[in-house]
This record gives sequence, C-alpha cells and structure tokens, in this order.
Amino acid sequence: MQQKLSAARRLRGTIQVPGDKSISHRAVLFNALAEGNAEITGFLPGADCLSSIACLRQMGVVIEQSGATVRVFGRGLRGLQEPADVLDCGNSGTTLRLLAGLLAGQPFLSVLSGDASLRSRPQGRIVGPLRALGAQLDGRDNGQRAPLVIRGTTIHGGAYELPIASAQVKSALLLAGLTGDAPMRLTGKIASRDHTERMLTAMGIDLAIGPDALLLHPPIHPVFPYPLSLHVPGDPSSATFWWVAAAIHPDSAITTLGVGLNPTRTGALDVLRAMGADITVTNERLEGAEPVGDVTVRGAGLRGTRIDGALIPRLIDEIPVLAVAAAHAVGETVVADADELRAKETDRIATVVGELRALGAQLDPTADGMVIAGGGELHGAAVKSHGDHRLAMALAVASLVAEGETVIDEAEAVSVSYPTFWADLAALRG
Repeated sequence: MQQKLSAARRLRGTIQVPGDKSISHRAVLFNALAEGNAEITGFLPGADCLSSIACLRQMGVVIEQSGATVRVFGRGLRGLQEPADVLDCGNSGTTLRLLAGLLAGQPFLSVLSGDASLRSRPQGRIVGPLRALGAQLDGRDNGQRAPLVIRGTTIHGGAYELPIASAQVKSALLLAGLTGDAPMRLTGKIASRDHTERMLTAMGIDLAIGPDALLLHPPIHPVFPYPLSLHVPGDPSSATFWWVAAAIHPDSAITTLGVGLNPTRTGALDVLRAMGADITVTNERLEGAEPVGDVTVRGAGLRGTRIDGALIPRLIDEIPVLAVAAAHAVGETVVADADELRAKETDRIATVVGELRALGAQLDPTADGMVIAGGGELHGAAVKSHGDHRLAMALAVASLVAEGETVIDEAEAVSVSYPTFWADLAALRG
C-alpha cells in the first residue's frame, strides 16, 4: 500500500491515541496467569498485541476480544497447556521475549517463532540471562535467533545483574522468577520501562522495588497473581508522532487525551521541551497503577539538542520521529548510546538516516546513533517504511512540512501499533 501526502496548511484537533502497546501486551499475558477473570478496556488491537492473544489461546487461555475491550479468563500460574504447534509471535518482539520468560518455568515444551523480520533479530539478550537462571532454551545460531525452543524446567532464584537497560529482558526474568524455587534479586541496569513491576505489584505479587534492585518472591498461595481489570492509557510512543507534528508546524495545536505519563516513558516530552517546544499537560491523574494526562502541543521554533545516556531507554521507540523534529530544528542534534536501534524491526539507524536523507534532511549515521544537522528544508520524495510501523509514521510527520508530494511505500505497516493512524492524520488536517 502506498500513501501519498503533501504539506499541511494547518494541524488542529484532539486525538485519543490507541492504548499503550507495552501495557496491552502485559495485561493479557499476566492475566492469563491469574486465578480469575479480568476485563481490559482501551486495549490496543494492533497486530503485535493480537499476536500475544493468539499465542495464549494456543495454550488453552480463553480470551474474548471485541475491538478495544478484552476479557481474559485466567488459568493460573501453572495452568497453561502445552501448545500443539509453534507459537507464532508475528512481528512482535515483546510477545516473543516475554513469552520466553513466562514459559521457561512451565512443565512442557514450546517453540517460539515469528515472521522473517522477527526471526532475524538477536535474542541472545534474553536467552543468556534466562539460561543463567537454569532455563533450557535453544535456537538458531546457538540461541541467538528464533525459532527458540524452550523445555520448561525449574527456575532457580538468586542474584542476577542486568547487563543492559531493557524492559523486555527485565520482564522476561521476572516472569520466569514467578515459578522459581527461591527469591530472585535483580541488580545492574534496572532503569527501564517499569510497567511489569507496576502491574505485578497490583496483582498481589511480592515484588520489592528499590532504586538499585528488584527483589521478587515467587508466590506460594495458589490465588496469586490476582486478576487485574484495568483501562489501558494512551500510548505515549504513538502520541509522540502528533507532538512532533505540532511542534514542527507553524500553524498547529494538537491535544492528545489520556496519554500515559509514566516517568520511564516520557523521555520524548523531555527532549521536545529541551528543544523549545510549546507543551502543556493538564488533567493529570492516576488510572490503575499508571499516571496519565492530556498533552497539548503548539507550533514553536525548535533548537538542536543531545539525546543520550539515561534518556535512551525512556524514548528508544520515539527516536525515528524525534529525528524528524531534529531535522526541522535550528542547530545540531546528536543521538548517541542508542545502538539498540539496530536490533529493532529494522536497523533503525540505517533506515531512518536513509529515508530522511531522501526527503532532504542532513544527517549522518554513527555506530550508536546519528548526527542531525538541522535547519534544512524538506522536500517530497518517494520513500519506504521497510515494513517498520514507526518509520512509516515518522515519514508521514515529515511530509507535513515538506514541499511537494511525499509517497510512502509499505504504508500499511502502521497497523502494527496504530491501526487508525491515517484516519487520525486526515482529521487533524481538517
């Protein structure tokens, strides 16, 4: 599918972005392990989250889904059934990596695979740590790539130091630890998205959360974890596309309602503020265990900045569209410490640089990020998403201030995380 776009004369409106992808995954996966039933509203019915539902159904979990409302009939911590076939995770790295941890301590054999893109991504980051806990995992390239074969066994407690700041690795270990034979203590680089910690705690799991360590006690009482009904807040990664669109357009005012404001996820807001964006946050509140609010962004002149260090885990998925903001800003922007971008749906350093260059942006790749000159005029061109949903949406945002027509190939990729993206864009253009 191709999408043809031209510069927008103005951008105005109020948008309810889809439910948070990270929380949607966890809500169905964790409630499948609960003793009881849960209703999830605001669920993201994108392809990635539907992969999680499909895999759980193969293991005997009854899940009813109607649009953004999902009912999960939990089978208990040790109630999953051995799947009769390979568990197809589609394009979803979150599904594969969290399931690897969840299944490591289950008493059966399972095989995790996915599409060509997922099978090409490195999985050693979860296989190595899980093996250190006693898990029996193997796969192509000595477990570096899917398909992964998991022979459920006893997971050992003890101490483990996280070598990288990754919410997926941290979550896989915590899920494995739920069926462990002793408490598990995680130290090292634990500062990453904390949706897993918040949700497990809300479900009654004994998880002590400190600034330097997490201590998980495997549940002994059979009713844990409790089922947790919740409303999923709007995904800040999806909202960032509209925040950037408003920030770079001279005639704009866009409000995103009910967006998750978890501090581990608001790095993009911090960067846009540092660049001089006009941002207002109102109606701040708690929904379940997550802070949310309404965010309004208006057009403003932007300046270059530096994106690195502790910021990276808080905005890794937003870097493609932040690169668009940087290309439009005055002065240089440097992205560093982001080598994880090379292990996403595409090598996002190479693809973001290549496609934005086609639109006239001045930027160069580095080993762990990119340098963006900024200040140049963008022009329309034929570009492609490479099947990457976030790149497709970033290119669409860039087109809104580009002279001439932009044609995006493989534009259907947006359905992975934001099925209504093109309709919302049309509404904002008026």
